[in-house]
Amino acid sequence: MGLMNLSLPGLTGLRAFEAAARHLSFARAAEELHVTPTAISHQIRKLEDQLGLKLFQRRIRAVDLTREGEAYLPPVRAAFEDLRQATAKLRGVHGGGAVTVSTTTSLAAKWLLPRLGDFQAQHPDIEVRLTTTTKLVDLVADGIDIGIRYGRGNWPGMHAEWLMAEDIFPVCSPALLEGARPLLRPEDLAQHTLLHLSLYPDEWQHWLTAAGLPARLAAGPGLTFDLNLMVLAAAADGLGVALGRTAYVEADLAAGRLVKPFDFVMPAEAGFYVVTPQTQAMRPDVARFAGWLRGAAGRVAGG
Repeated sequence: MGLMNLSLPGLTGLRAFEAAARHLSFARAAEELHVTPTAISHQIRKLEDQLGLKLFQRRIRAVDLTREGEAYLPPVRAAFEDLRQATAKLRGVHGGGAVTVSTTTSLAAKWLLPRLGDFQAQHPDIEVRLTTTTKLVDLVADGIDIGIRYGRGNWPGMHAEWLMAEDIFPVCSPALLEGARPLLRPEDLAQHTLLHLSLYPDEWQHWLTAAGLPARLAAGPGLTFDLNLMVLAAAADGLGVALGRTAYVEADLAAGRLVKPFDFVMPAEAGFYVVTPQTQAMRPDVARFAGWLRGAAGRVAGG
């Protein structure tokens, strides 16, 4: 009877503890949970008072878990994961669920959106919610079921599967090839405006070096944009030469809005992955969308 009479801590305090322990930061936990750091500190102190022990060692601008906190974290995290799984299953049973997908704005516009109609035709029972951002999101904290991420496949705590590679090569408007300044060889880039993406400020230098050209060619006057979508739009409008990535430019190349003036291609060191939180990876609707993504990329890769 003694165990039955023990009062369980409130979910608010446990959620604050789990987030703060994961980030080892009250400030980042507060940002994730949309409260103030003071509120996080208050919730954790209340939890510690309920338990009768300290979970964190407070330091200047940092916190560490105590031995008790380290021992408490795994079961608390497992309990929240069980709740997430149970909620996902409940939503699936009652038809109230949806697959939330996160990717960049440019990849969504250039690669994913033109293909989503195919998924809807094959799976009319699955609702897809697409969210785009230029920042790296926390899939678990932000409630994302699937992320399409660029990298080398190493995201701790995530289930990652290869989606597609991408080559990097210059693209431009067909009109630029017909202009007064020739664009027949990579060396001719010295006579043209280079279009840059702020996310990859050194990409032109890397491509020029790989092509055996002096990297200083990238230091001339150019235009810089925050979104790949805008870089490619500027190239299609004849404002200069952009570096295209396979998934982003295939539709524009096929439609003739962009052309590839040279044969040399620089393989990217990484690629795109389908990334899913471990707690969501086995959901039937999530697995079906992830499988469809890989199939769509495979059809492209295979021609």
